[in-house]
Amino acid sequence: MLMNLRWAASIMILTALGGPVSADVITDWNEKAIALVTKHRMLPPQAERVIACVHVAMFDAVNSIEGRYRPYRVALSTAKGTSKQAAAAVAAAMVLTKLFPNDGGELNSLMAADLMSIPQSSSKSDGIKLGQEVALRTIADREGDGADAPDAYRPKTRPGVYVPTPITASSMWPNVKPFAMTSPLQFRPAPPIALGSAEWAADYNEIKTLGGKSSSRRTARQTEDANFWLITGPASYYPIVRQLVTAKKMDLVDSARFMALASTAVADTYIAVFDAKYHYEFWRPITAIRNGDNDGNPATELEASWQPIANTPMHPEYPCAHCIQSGSVAGVVKAVFGTTEIPEIAMTSPTAPGVTRRWVNMTAFTEEVANARIWSGFHYRFSTRVGTEMGYQIGEYVVKKAMQPVVTSSR
Repeated sequence: MLMNLRWAASIMILTALGGPVSADVITDWNEKAIALVTKHRMLPPQAERVIACVHVAMFDAVNSIEGRYRPYRVALSTAKGTSKQAAAAVAAAMVLTKLFPNDGGELNSLMAADLMSIPQSSSKSDGIKLGQEVALRTIADREGDGADAPDAYRPKTRPGVYVPTPITASSMWPNVKPFAMTSPLQFRPAPPIALGSAEWAADYNEIKTLGGKSSSRRTARQTEDANFWLITGPASYYPIVRQLVTAKKMDLVDSARFMALASTAVADTYIAVFDAKYHYEFWRPITAIRNGDNDGNPATELEASWQPIANTPMHPEYPCAHCIQSGSVAGVVKAVFGTTEIPEIAMTSPTAPGVTRRWVNMTAFTEEVANARIWSGFHYRFSTRVGTEMGYQIGEYVVKKAMQPVVTSSR
């Protein structure tokens, strides 16, 4: 109740101010939310949960005004002409303030900048009230979803035998409530390939040769790709989604829906991929290659000092997480636009300064991500293939099941 009163008081003051509003409040708050989770150094699954909460709140707020699509969770009655910009900005800011209460002052200022240029009217006031209510309901929907559960992973060992001691990442995530999937294991893949197989030997030797830190067989472009895709978390994919909003000239409601579809799909891929990772607990290349003499396959030889390009992520290998995320974005794009062909998009990466990548096809994009994880020494080829396919399935599933167009007689 104190939260409601504090926000109400702040918003009443802000409605009298004036100033510029972002061309698209949806993509603008996407950038603000990513900056906030980056500031707090959140692990990618936790960060993506935040981004998805922000986007489903903004979607339900603006969609309540027009009713063009089925709601994600809530559709509230509001006056015709209610300000969509005000509703979206307040919904996003309130969700973030609830999740990051210590940043409330900064978020209030950011919200003020969005509200300042909207003329004072009942439309603006109605938008503010709508955004508040949707935000509160969005937060209530995610309470107790399992994201705050402790990491209780038990390393596999025998009494008295040392194992490496760094804490694993997000071992509780297989039990987090999905945003759109019916359960965390809905898209669980088949087990990893057999260690005695020819495919295992081929994939093992490929990553051993091309994914090593000091590999002389990896080309300069492959090394560049590997470093480029060391970037993790929401900053990895949302620049692409935002550019597509602009390139496709989406209106505010369609922008809100597209961003909500992408964010719920990516959030669910983290749940699905960590379900598979901790279910199968397949070994990483650095473990396998240093133990190549005990996998039962005569075509794999150990390399005792082998290392990947960078520190291996602290969770099991199978399947590739970057691949499932890129696949989910591609799956959403394909399902929404009916093709993987896209206007040219470009992206830079803080892990490869000065490098810009461009794509006109989402398949080429996912292939680059998958190969990069091999070149970096993190994932086997079969794991990248499975991860990408899972991502496509989840992306297409979300578009078919969530926030569908409302069928009316005029359509």
